[in-house]
Amino acid sequence: MADSKTILGEAQEKMDMAVMYLDDALAHIRAGKADIRLLDGIRVDSYGMMVPINNVAAVNTPDARTIAIKPWDKNMFRPIEKAIIDSELGIMPENNGEIIRIGIPPLTEERRKQLAKQCKGECENAKVSVRNTRRDAIDALKKAVKDGMAEDEQKDAEAKLQKVHDKFIKQIDDLYAAKDKEIMTV
Repeated sequence: MADSKTILGEAQEKMDMAVMYLDDALAHIRAGKADIRLLDGIRVDSYGMMVPINNVAAVNTPDARTIAIKPWDKNMFRPIEKAIIDSELGIMPENNGEIIRIGIPPLTEERRKQLAKQCKGECENAKVSVRNTRRDAIDALKKAVKDGMAEDEQKDAEAKLQKVHDKFIKQIDDLYAAKDKEIMTV
């Protein structure tokens, strides 16, 4: 028989993972500012293995609109440039023989609206995940009642579960508000 603390703990862990995934997904949405996390999904061919750019180069942001990539091996300039060009980033890198620079252009109003819509979709997916987790936990609590848990304990656990659910939904709303503000700020 599962006890209420175990069910609540698992539900909270799943909800936390949904929020962490959302935070990561929002970080990869370009908001007109340079952020090295934009390059996280890009892989480079290094000696026969596909590795992240930060495994073969130093990556930093010297200013708000530029990402600088300084490869540790001179032979990596071409593969890094090719990986950036082939990626979904949509930005052409500049190479001066020492450093590869990626200039982040300002967003157009139309593109800002598209990105805000994309963020809203990601947030809705996270909310659905949190709600599904709550529903699964409630089902597990009802099953535990049939297996011998006291109904009072179930009702208390459901109340706690609702508070946890509300807390995570608020976190998702806060993440969305912050990202939306970042995207819409010119």
